[in-house]
Amino acid sequence: MPAFSSHYALEDIVELSQRDDLGEDTPVLRATSDARTAGYDAVCVPLTNEKWKARWTELCILDPEESPDKLVIEQRAEAWRSKPAFFRDEVTISRLEEAENLIPLISDWLELDTSDDWVRHDAEIALQQELAFASYLNAQCAILPPPSNRTQVGSYARAINACLASIPYMELSVRIPIYDPATVLPGPSRSPSPVESAPPSSATGGTPPESNMTTWEMWDTIRTICGYNPRLTLALDLTPPLPLSSSVLDQWLAEPVRHIWLPASAFIANAKGYPVLTKGSQSFIRDIVKLQPNIILSGTRAKKHTRGGEPAYAQYVRHLEKTSPAVKAAQTAGTVENFALGYQDYLQAPLQPLMDNLQSITYQTFEQDPVKYRNYEEAIFFALSEWPTPGKVTLCVAGAGRGPLVARALKAIERSKREAFVYAVEKNPNAYVTLQERHREEWGDAKVKLLFGDMRTLEVPEKVDILISELLGSFGDNELSPECLDGASRFLKPDGISIPSSYTAYIAPLSSSKLYNETRATKDPKSLETPYVVMLHAINILSDNGGGISGTCGPQIQECWDFEHPRKDAALTEQGLPLTNSHNTRSAKLTFHIPNAGVLHGFAGYFEAVLYGHVGLSIHPDRMAQISKDMLSWFPLFIPLKDPLYLPADSELTVSLWRLTDVRKVWYEWYAEAFLPVPSSSVHSPIWRDTLSPMSPSAEHGSFLSPVVSTPTFVSSPLLDVPQLTLELPPQHSDKTREGVSLVKISQTALHNPGGQSSWIGL
Repeated sequence: MPAFSSHYALEDIVELSQRDDLGEDTPVLRATSDARTAGYDAVCVPLTNEKWKARWTELCILDPEESPDKLVIEQRAEAWRSKPAFFRDEVTISRLEEAENLIPLISDWLELDTSDDWVRHDAEIALQQELAFASYLNAQCAILPPPSNRTQVGSYARAINACLASIPYMELSVRIPIYDPATVLPGPSRSPSPVESAPPSSATGGTPPESNMTTWEMWDTIRTICGYNPRLTLALDLTPPLPLSSSVLDQWLAEPVRHIWLPASAFIANAKGYPVLTKGSQSFIRDIVKLQPNIILSGTRAKKHTRGGEPAYAQYVRHLEKTSPAVKAAQTAGTVENFALGYQDYLQAPLQPLMDNLQSITYQTFEQDPVKYRNYEEAIFFALSEWPTPGKVTLCVAGAGRGPLVARALKAIERSKREAFVYAVEKNPNAYVTLQERHREEWGDAKVKLLFGDMRTLEVPEKVDILISELLGSFGDNELSPECLDGASRFLKPDGISIPSSYTAYIAPLSSSKLYNETRATKDPKSLETPYVVMLHAINILSDNGGGISGTCGPQIQECWDFEHPRKDAALTEQGLPLTNSHNTRSAKLTFHIPNAGVLHGFAGYFEAVLYGHVGLSIHPDRMAQISKDMLSWFPLFIPLKDPLYLPADSELTVSLWRLTDVRKVWYEWYAEAFLPVPSSSVHSPIWRDTLSPMSPSAEHGSFLSPVVSTPTFVSSPLLDVPQLTLELPPQHSDKTREGVSLVKISQTALHNPGGQSSWIGL
């Protein structure tokens, strides 16, 4: 749950100091006490007062030439610069107990980004002084004044970086307006409006850009110069009216938003006079509360609204929190959001099922997923019901674990009223003990026969009709399901079927400062080239479903490759095994449209599997609710980048991904390039126009490694046969539209994980 803090301005502190009932309390202690009584968790108070501002201004701003005491002022200024210190009457707090449950506000008049070098230098000294005093009082976090000069934001960031180095342990939160109102032009609304909007002017050629993202770009510059320091966070200021575009707002969901500054002036009065937020603000608050920020309410004692008083503001925001879809899902038992509480954005290494024997607790975690096993049972039931020949049907569960699929297969057999027998194959000697117990207590020899060994080399007593396995990873094939089923397919009769029958991998470019910091926290360079299983939370998908200016971009989430079982074109040995593993290599080259400026930190990986017919499993964000809602067994895959890649608005990102193998292992390699559409007449260097360019697609869309077409523009799921669930992109731009536009390459990443040097899955 988010915390709530009450902002006390200097005028409020002065007013409290004049009360007769303070007793031994200081004004700040009384403010804290009043706030706690009103239901707040903390107070937010300026660290210094006007006397400090007046002294600093006298020393550092006023022109000494106009003062008769020029030499004296210069000497005093130099003395202060050499040993910065406060006088007691210049600060609002001085006791340790005052600093408890208090967030200090650093002086907002410090010009850390002014063009005047001397003023900027003295402002940095004052900043260091204020932070040192806050640290002395054991403040855990301080809120810094916002940058105001785009041309000197680098100087601002350098000063903050110096403070992070000199003030240990304290978190510094930069106050940033959510956007610059001067840069935002009319755009589509976040929510439906009862008033029909005017059509775009023909003079402008359509709807103008929504925003140049100035405030986000300033933040990106600051955190980049500060090296993504985990102690640098955001205090997002909602003082300006929120922009109408959700894409501008979504950018902040991937940032370390620790505080939300929400003034009373951002509220409007409803029909009864109570304070409420606009539709756009409501939507944003409902989205951002999933990050559990501290909501700082300011100006709530000024009686700007006729009804409700001060408590009404916090009550209203708490109501928005309760109605947030993310919060409701997290509080609902049985949802993946509830199951994943505490694991959001937590990096987990994928399983090594062939190299390692899983622990019983791991099996137990996966067995808690009712959706997966329900869908498996349905798939087996339909396969048995539609089996074309009478008589006994033989099934084999390859990789039986502790037996959940065996139990579901027996239920499906009972429901179908077919005569059937099940072989259960397992290589884990420890899990095999559990299987033996369940075989003795539940199943018996008449229904099930256990077989101990590796499915790739084990011999079964007879060929089977249906092969059942649950070997899928978060990316479909990343736990070696293709390699395992190459061996297990020997068990199948020529007309036998596999459950699953196919699975497909998908990726999307994402931004997440949290995940980037998590991958580099170990200081091991290999961690930056290792795919992780992650419950994605504080992220922003950078791509959209537009075709881009070039018209060659695919959908927001794109298909990489797929695998089908059993393979029909396999070259096999006498034992029925493939000669090499080269048939399981794959590659994809995909192009994404990036509508708004952002920073690429990696890629989200998903999968979708067809079990049988229209029964399947999916963690594809657009389709999982229809195919396997609230399935718990798989979180997405996060494929990181070693270094963030800045992508300007309307750029195009080309991603190359390979699945490679040798005799010992399977691994992934990945690489990305960014292109910017520009008028051809403005380009005076050779344009990237060979067959690798997204502007010049090859006649052979696929590669020799994979028959999958790169950058699909039409995406549908075999599991969804309802027309409205099919995702179809707008028509591509015609050649006439693209005439005079070229793509210029602006940046690229390194090739990640070449040769599997950092991460691989052992065969």
